[in-house]
Amino acid sequence: MRRHLLLQDLLLILLLVLAVEAKASGPAKSGVTAQVWAKSIIAQMTMEEKADFLCGSSCPLNDALKASASTKEISRLGVRPMVTSDGPAGLRILTLRPTDIETYYTTAFPIGTSLASTWDVDMVGKIGEAFGQELKEYGVDILLGPGVNIHRSPLCGRNFEYYSEDPYVTGNIAAAMINGVQSNGVGTSIKHFAANNQETNRHSINEIISERTMREIYLRGFEIAIKKSHPWTVMSSYNKVDGSFTCERHDLLTDILRDEWGYKGFVMSDWDGGVTGNNRSDVVAQISSGNDLLMPGYDEQREDLLKAMKSGQLKMADVDRALEHILGIVYMSPAQNKYVFSNNPDLKAHAELTRRVGAEGMVLLENRNDALPLPKSSKVALFGSTSYAPITGGLGSGDVYKAYVAPVDKGLKNEGIVLDSNLADYYAAYLCYPYHTSEDYNYINEDQMNFNVDCLNTLAAANDEAVITLGRLSGEGSDRKIDDDFKLKPFERRMIENVLKAFHAVGKKVVVVLNIGGVIEMESWKNEVDAVLLAWQPGQEVGNSIADVLTGKVNPSGKLTMTFPKKYEDTPAAKYFPGEPANDPNVSYYKEGIYVGYRSYDKQNVEPSYEFGYGKSFTDFKYSDLKLSSNHFSKQLTVSVVVTNVGRYAGKEVAQLYLSAPAANLDKPVKELKGFAKTGLLQPGESETLTMTLLPKDLASFYTNQEAWIADKGEYKVLIGASSRDIRLQDKFVLPKRMMVEKVHPAFEK
Repeated sequence: MRRHLLLQDLLLILLLVLAVEAKASGPAKSGVTAQVWAKSIIAQMTMEEKADFLCGSSCPLNDALKASASTKEISRLGVRPMVTSDGPAGLRILTLRPTDIETYYTTAFPIGTSLASTWDVDMVGKIGEAFGQELKEYGVDILLGPGVNIHRSPLCGRNFEYYSEDPYVTGNIAAAMINGVQSNGVGTSIKHFAANNQETNRHSINEIISERTMREIYLRGFEIAIKKSHPWTVMSSYNKVDGSFTCERHDLLTDILRDEWGYKGFVMSDWDGGVTGNNRSDVVAQISSGNDLLMPGYDEQREDLLKAMKSGQLKMADVDRALEHILGIVYMSPAQNKYVFSNNPDLKAHAELTRRVGAEGMVLLENRNDALPLPKSSKVALFGSTSYAPITGGLGSGDVYKAYVAPVDKGLKNEGIVLDSNLADYYAAYLCYPYHTSEDYNYINEDQMNFNVDCLNTLAAANDEAVITLGRLSGEGSDRKIDDDFKLKPFERRMIENVLKAFHAVGKKVVVVLNIGGVIEMESWKNEVDAVLLAWQPGQEVGNSIADVLTGKVNPSGKLTMTFPKKYEDTPAAKYFPGEPANDPNVSYYKEGIYVGYRSYDKQNVEPSYEFGYGKSFTDFKYSDLKLSSNHFSKQLTVSVVVTNVGRYAGKEVAQLYLSAPAANLDKPVKELKGFAKTGLLQPGESETLTMTLLPKDLASFYTNQEAWIADKGEYKVLIGASSRDIRLQDKFVLPKRMMVEKVHPAFEK
């Protein structure tokens, strides 16, 4: 017994020596492993320090960075605070600092829907690399993003931050972003885990979701991203699932995240997660379940934790496990390793990248009679307030303090387009009013501008073409509305009708540019205009990116990662969103189940306005030579297809692989996306072979009664398309016998 104690003493002494060495040089430079360093720190912490460390802190650099919070500092043990900061489309810091005469800005990158619409993981990765460099050089250790929640409803106020209605796209785009950011030696916090698909009553809404729906739709994107990119942290969501806050669900945070997916980082709560309102989460339950860090941290939480630790209600093994998770990431952080940040990231290069990627994410929805690209030196009448005061991104944590915003009018001028100066001057005068600044898009009412018939006829006679930009803004804390948001505002509808009448009367075309973050209704007007470019909110270079596409400098290659319905009532969750009772919901029933987005439209045979995966080009592409590596599935199967540019312009194309699985005794979607690949820039006549790989889990569905992912035996159809409804080629393979792909923990029991 005495010998055993001596060995423990020696081990503790060794840990303390290593901790002192790491304190002097920074842990990563000392040769000490993360686990050894973390354990050595934990061994020296008092109970009070442990309770304190499980809660966040007001960031010590908050006045300078506008950072959200940090982890706690333990100066006597050499543990430095990690700084976290928003947001999903650019780092949020203050431009002015109390003791500094310099002005600091960050890049407003394209929003999530814009990035996902590129279908280009390499390009998204480059944005991530630029993003991460700004974090590191401004002294931020962890980005609070990306957001990977599913577009359950087009009305969700934060859909602009998220990527898609489909988990496969979501997971792969998120993984590319995370890998790019973390290549700089800084971290990310993938969020909001899980099923945070609305802003209405987001702190308390109780979502009733089946286990199959959770696993196939709302967790699958997280799973793909976490396994492919290993984010430093995961942020639990505000909402409840089946009656319990996600931040205190052991099945979600430990059984699934850690035991099934192998996650090694730490879990933090969303800000005030489980704190607001009368129905509060139990902090002991959070730590016990695997929510390691409470953000931003309150004295009341520290007191509750300390009391529970002393009473034995909170097990020290759970406390030490959470501490080890957090300290393991602290070990890797720039702050702990005393990185001297420059406050000087390469903003010029990042702006240039933003311009390119913003253009790549734009989706050409309509282009009749070659209305686009605009001929060089065209004379254009440019309508719409957002042509002159464009929207770079959404509000809330997604807002960014950027140095400038490139408007559409200047972008077009830079590309040789001649704008009607009288119209431009009219908008300039209108927008100079205090309540019409670029920060007040929701208050702009162009109905006051009163374009009369004579005015519009004069503009039509003097110009070659009309371009109308329509804008939408949404953000954190509230969801969108059907009227005057999802649907056009009355003045927008009148503007389109009146401009069309004047310009079409003299044989001239009208183009609409959509400077929006999410889905809007288009069926009632899309066929009247000559072209529609979905520009999204592509960051601070918005006007230049739009001009690049309108003039043909960039051939649009973006594709939709969500469905545009003909009417709101066609959306799968329309009857159930945002919950019950409708005016102030406390519960939301996910009765549509796995049938989200295109899965529902296919199953119900409902025609959308624009289907998932849709996007036109200035050129045309031919698909040929579909080949499968085998007609029987074993461990994996390779699919290849040749894409050829058969049109007049150089361009890129996204090929999409959908899989139709045998139903057996489980209801399944008509088809599901299981792969995609994008060509390089193909010159007219040029071809490229694209290759995609199917793995066992791509074939599997979740069987709740067996708590397993199972691929049923039988014939599987491989569908290669330019969209979910534009299937160009198909083949099939056979799975000879039923395959148990993965047995999992029982979860989400009601």
